[in-house]
Amino acid sequence: MLWRGRRGSTNVDDRRGISGGGIAAGGGVIGLIVYLLYTFLGGGGDSSTVPPELPGMSTEMSAEEKTADDERAQFVKVVLAETEDVWNKLFAEQGKDYPEPTLVLFRDAVQSACGNASAAMGPFYCPTDQQVYIDLSFYRDLQTKLNAPGDFAMAYVVAHEVGHHIQNLNGTAAKISSLRRQVSEAEYNRYSVMMELQADFLAGVWAHHTQQKNILETGDIEEALNAANAIGDDRLQKQSQGYVVPDAFTHGSSQQRMYWFKKGYQTGDPGQGDTFNSREL
Repeated sequence: MLWRGRRGSTNVDDRRGISGGGIAAGGGVIGLIVYLLYTFLGGGGDSSTVPPELPGMSTEMSAEEKTADDERAQFVKVVLAETEDVWNKLFAEQGKDYPEPTLVLFRDAVQSACGNASAAMGPFYCPTDQQVYIDLSFYRDLQTKLNAPGDFAMAYVVAHEVGHHIQNLNGTAAKISSLRRQVSEAEYNRYSVMMELQADFLAGVWAHHTQQKNILETGDIEEALNAANAIGDDRLQKQSQGYVVPDAFTHGSSQQRMYWFKKGYQTGDPGQGDTFNSREL
């Protein structure tokens, strides 16, 4: 993605130098997979309930690591700005205003309106405060632990979380959350999968409109699809426990995630992402 020199969003709360309140951080790839299985890409669609703290130790960053972290921060600020441009335009076309979310950058641990979270839990969206939370070490984890390299893999992550913001604004998140105590766990998981796939679709819609600015590079969409493949429930379950339990899916299979991102990218039409009533994958 040709991001250097482009506008970075000012809707950013950089807390990387602030203590997370003593929460144990870290957890490595196992902690990461545990969380992703719990609720993808951080709080996936509903981070109103944050899973238990994960064990681990916080480590100091070297000067080189801090420099790399700062560059990642600039990158995600640009990606957030690009999502603002696209969604402001699409909302305006419907005669609506788009309340932009805030991106919270943190290191090791953070406190949100949805509860405390450690970095091992990955990026997440909190509907209560309408903020996206990201520890930028996840960028490195995508590349080295989940085999999803490339800057557009991380752009997909940001766009997915912004997709949950769209769902929060249009009432979808509240409707699904209200079902938590009304249906069985297996049935709720099914609704969770539909919600996550719709967020993938919305990330694809964003990529479609961003491509029209001629800032995507060859291979960017493949990087996003590779990331979607890497965090499919079936692949993560197989990696963490050696077998797959479809009834426990909360975010969708690798094939489903890639399908819905690609559909959003190909159509660019938010109205074609009704994963709740679709007979497609």
